[in-house]
Amino acid sequence: MPKMQRLLLGTFVVICMCVGHRSAMADEPCPRLGDPTIVRWQIGVRVTATGACTGIVATLPIPMDWPEQQVRLVSQEASPQVRPLTFQTVPPGGAKQVVVTIPRLAAGESAQVVLTFEVTKCAVLGPETTDDWSIPERPGAALRPYLGASPMIETSHPEIARLASEIGADTTDGWTRARGIYDWVRANIRYEFDPQLRGALTALRVGHGDCEEMTSLFIALCRGNGIPARSVWIPGHCYPEFYLQDPEGRGCWFPCQAAGAEAFGTMTEQRPILQKGDSFRVAGESGPKRYVAETLRAKNCVADPRVQWLSRRLDD
Repeated sequence: MPKMQRLLLGTFVVICMCVGHRSAMADEPCPRLGDPTIVRWQIGVRVTATGACTGIVATLPIPMDWPEQQVRLVSQEASPQVRPLTFQTVPPGGAKQVVVTIPRLAAGESAQVVLTFEVTKCAVLGPETTDDWSIPERPGAALRPYLGASPMIETSHPEIARLASEIGADTTDGWTRARGIYDWVRANIRYEFDPQLRGALTALRVGHGDCEEMTSLFIALCRGNGIPARSVWIPGHCYPEFYLQDPEGRGCWFPCQAAGAEAFGTMTEQRPILQKGDSFRVAGESGPKRYVAETLRAKNCVADPRVQWLSRRLDD
């Protein structure tokens, strides 16, 4: 989960087959995929009133379908105080939420929701050949959000723009250019965990960061070279994807690990994808959000309720 999760109340507690599926982009073929792995994952929330409380609304990000991932809701458990759950997509479409509404809780009373998902996840194998993938010359409306600035991804800042032009100066080949950016980030940004999100520009200036900073800088430099790129969020981690086109103009998103074991154009991560993107318009919040975080709101409470968020893999 990202370091900048914003909880309005309470505290955070850590607690189909993959073939033939297309993403939201009409011209986007699936990447080559490996054998599927099926895991069960639980996501939920428990709210306890420390004083009488009404108008409680919680939102939680949940996994959704992607070319390498198919998701099935196996079961949902809810306390009697909980109204029927609502599921919604967050603009521009790379994330889903479940909305939990609890009209009232008496002092000391608790209510909870637990959703169990079956996630079929395939490894991304990468293309068989890499020399014929190019940067899209005329990116359509669906790609434009992944070419500009996002929260903490300062694509247009002069320092980032200058470095982007230097890294991409020696080649016009899309795959080679993206690989050059990847190698530069891993060679020049030292992995160091930081509880605060510093963003792409700070990572560039100080020379270190964790998966969020390294992902942000890779994305910013890709975008500065005209390569669409975005964040991929999974429980406890994030990594980037970049977008290139084949000779027929058909595009594909390719993942890579900015932090951790080297992986470029491939991905073996089994944790479920919670969302893709890094500039979301979340209802009730001002400005774009880097990540669709868990939130809890309440209209009238004698005291703030306690909240526990659940996110865990179930043992087979």
